[in-house]
Amino acid sequence: MDRPRLPLNALRAFEASARHLSFTRAAIELFVTQAAVSHQVKHLEALLGVSLFRRLPRGLMVTEEGEALLPVVRESFDRMGDALDRFEGGHVREVLTVGAVGTFTVGWLLPRLGAFRTHAPFIDLRLSTNNNRVDIAAEGLDYAIRFGSGAWHGLDAAELFEAPLSVLCSPDIAAGLSAPEDIFRHTLLKSYRSDEWPGWLAAAGVKDLTSPLRGMVFDSSLAMMEAAVQGAGVALAPPLMFQRLLGSGAIAQPFKVSISTGSYWLTRLQSKSPTRAMQTFANWLQEASSDHRSVRPT
Repeated sequence: MDRPRLPLNALRAFEASARHLSFTRAAIELFVTQAAVSHQVKHLEALLGVSLFRRLPRGLMVTEEGEALLPVVRESFDRMGDALDRFEGGHVREVLTVGAVGTFTVGWLLPRLGAFRTHAPFIDLRLSTNNNRVDIAAEGLDYAIRFGSGAWHGLDAAELFEAPLSVLCSPDIAAGLSAPEDIFRHTLLKSYRSDEWPGWLAAAGVKDLTSPLRGMVFDSSLAMMEAAVQGAGVALAPPLMFQRLLGSGAIAQPFKVSISTGSYWLTRLQSKSPTRAMQTFANWLQEASSDHRSVRPT
């Protein structure tokens, strides 16, 4: 047998009355009369065949049947409200969750988020940062922007651009560096990738690399560059990601020599079909980063 359709107005009257324990206060909230609220609740009780309230001299008390119905009604109204809130300006708003390497986020993405917002106002972007270690499935991400070779099991990867590494340091330290070998007078600021400094020194023509390259190791390029700004040593980092510091004079690039150790990639699970929001973001990101794809180390 088909169940009777429960009227939304009656359910709203029930929920408001249960929250206020008063037909009068519920009527004020709903901009109707107290009699209209009472009528709607009685209509709902008749449809269900139960009493939802006990009428008391000084208000209402929700019955056991009402207590059983109330959380379901509240959750349903909340879900409908959330769904309706997604409509704005003729578009359905979509949530997009992106995890990105902190260096990329701060150095490249954040300055362009205003442009993305203008390009895709229907997307609510949720952005988290990491140090290049991320689990897309476990973290519930639509995309992860990471640095490397592009070979990750189970993932589709679209290359964005290379970010060559070069020596970056405070202007005071840079003033005393006339040749690559001069960096050994200072503390080397290093990432956990042990091949970076040897690679740069070889590209710069430094021959004697037999002694260990000691220095401070960081798991974040952002932290490493803050140490460089404070004069703690000489860093090897991508100038492209630190244009704001270079432009302000907080750091300097004493040598033009740079090396590439990988690229930034936009990755997603192969098992996940792109949504409209995902495709919009991917297209925008590829277009916004197109100017950098011709950049190659010298």
